Amino acid sequence: MIAYKAFRHGLICRGYQFVMGLNTTEKANCAQNGFHCAENPLDCLSYYPNLNETDYYLVDAGGDIDEDGNDSKIACTDLTVIKHLTRHELFLHGLAYMVDHPQRQWSCHVKKDRARANNGYAVVRGLDPIAYGKTGDILALAKENPVSGTIEQIAVAAVDGIKLYPGIWYDVNLTKREVYDFG
Repeated sequence: MIAYKAFRHGLICRGYQFVMGLNTTEKANCAQNGFHCAENPLDCLSYYPNLNETDYYLVDAGGDIDEDGNDSKIACTDLTVIKHLTRHELFLHGLAYMVDHPQRQWSCHVKKDRARANNGYAVVRGLDPIAYGKTGDILALAKENPVSGTIEQIAVAAVDGIKLYPGIWYDVNLTKREVYDFG
């Protein structure tokens, strides 16, 4: 099963040194042991929120698999580390997850309609999503169909001071938006 895993730099998680390729362990109990990962890439941010101290990877979870019902986290006995994801790719995979599973519970890192970036990112979903941030922040936007709730359009971009400027609200077309805040 394709999933996502966060590591400290150097493929280290909770003191364990992982390797690219197959890693194995004997037991998988989500609350106690096993190799942990998440089906929804954005759920990795719950466990490793600091983008500057974390590397995010695409993995294949296999062997015995256990879930505990907390977000999309799972534990497995076989974890194949496949590919390092850039920040941009992590959020693109997160939006793709929403496209593939529009009716599933939202990650707690997704805001409705609008958000200011926090911890280096803003992920916004809604009928007309907008976001803003400071230089270096990632803005990830998912526009919903008003009838079906499916995702019609997505965008991921970094506030770089060239194409996207700090302190400016942007929509899913990465167009500047005027936002009036009365409270």
